[in-house]
Amino acid sequence: MMFEAEADGFQRAGIQIGADGREIEEALLAEQLAPFGLQRRNSALEMCRLYALLFCFENEIRDFIRERLSENEGPEWFEKLPPKIVTAATNRRETAMKDSWLEGQTTDILGFVDFGHLGQIIIAKWECFKDIVPSQHWLSQRMDELEKSRNFIAHNRMLLPSEFNRLYMYVADWNRVIGL
Repeated sequence: MMFEAEADGFQRAGIQIGADGREIEEALLAEQLAPFGLQRRNSALEMCRLYALLFCFENEIRDFIRERLSENEGPEWFEKLPPKIVTAATNRRETAMKDSWLEGQTTDILGFVDFGHLGQIIIAKWECFKDIVPSQHWLSQRMDELEKSRNFIAHNRMLLPSEFNRLYMYVADWNRVIGL
């Protein structure tokens, strides 16, 4: 029996191991989208790229905040955040726990912090981030614009191609600065 590490090595070398899941995924996606018109399906597929980008970006920021604050403020770092943010996240997590029919990740309190509050956390704890983030203005400008685009996407509204480019640029800026 082959170990995962060995399989990964073969896959990186271009050797297929096991069944190709991409064909199955594409067939399932085509089947699920089949009832909808061609233009709506094409728009949805375009927006999928942005959703994936923002999903990765937002969760990288959460990890970045968690790591920096854990290092600098210890395991109780969350309790040291601005009270408005702590209260909002705690209430949102409590609501999620009550909605037992809705399954998902509920242990990470930072996952319940609004996107807009992530930038506020970095600014409130600036001493922990100033060696990496260029300036509070730089951060605020990007986070404010990204939040508007994120909310547009979260409410299933189509963005114009110029907004796609802005998102790609801001996320690339962040990744370059943070070192991803």
